[in-house]
Amino acid sequence: NSNLEVSAIGLGCMGMSFGYGPTADKQEMISLIRSAVERGVTFFDTAEVYGPYTNEELVGEALAPFRGKVAIATKFGFDIDPVTGQQRGLDSRPEHIKHVVEASLKRLNLDAIDVLYQHRVDDKVPIEDVAGAVKELIQQGKVKHFGLSEAGVDTIRRAHAVQPVTALQSEYSLWWREPEEQLIPTLEELGIGFVPFSPLGKGFL
Repeated sequence: NSNLEVSAIGLGCMGMSFGYGPTADKQEMISLIRSAVERGVTFFDTAEVYGPYTNEELVGEALAPFRGKVAIATKFGFDIDPVTGQQRGLDSRPEHIKHVVEASLKRLNLDAIDVLYQHRVDDKVPIEDVAGAVKELIQQGKVKHFGLSEAGVDTIRRAHAVQPVTALQSEYSLWWREPEEQLIPTLEELGIGFVPFSPLGKGFL
């Protein structure tokens, strides 16, 4: 119900910098991302924790010529050691969210983030506080849409009551069908878009 329209197939950029073996050649990845745009892809996914930081820089540089023609999603929610770059757990405190968004905007070279996801639910911070912080960022024009990743039905409903959730990202493929049970019916009821990640079983399919 958010009026955000993107291509049916999006491009998840994580594996270009992080997660699936060695970092790929930057210029090759820029060419790959731009080729995706030429083929009609308008939705690109990254996160501060991918790298960390380097994937947002890659996506920002690759998509700079297409500002206003594509939607970029990024994520907050991890505590990253500034010296080692290692994850130190979760952190969705409102002040941390605002700090992360300022840094992500610079790396992505954007005035506003199209979709800002909470990367993982932080049990130490009420989801109402998280949604409230993102709502402020939307009011300030720094974020356009609020998303959740790997969140359960109760969390989605509580967040949606504070700031409408545009998209829910969750693993979904032929070998991971769990979203069909409660998640997808809830999203349909609330008018929230569903963004499946690893739809090819992380490459195995």
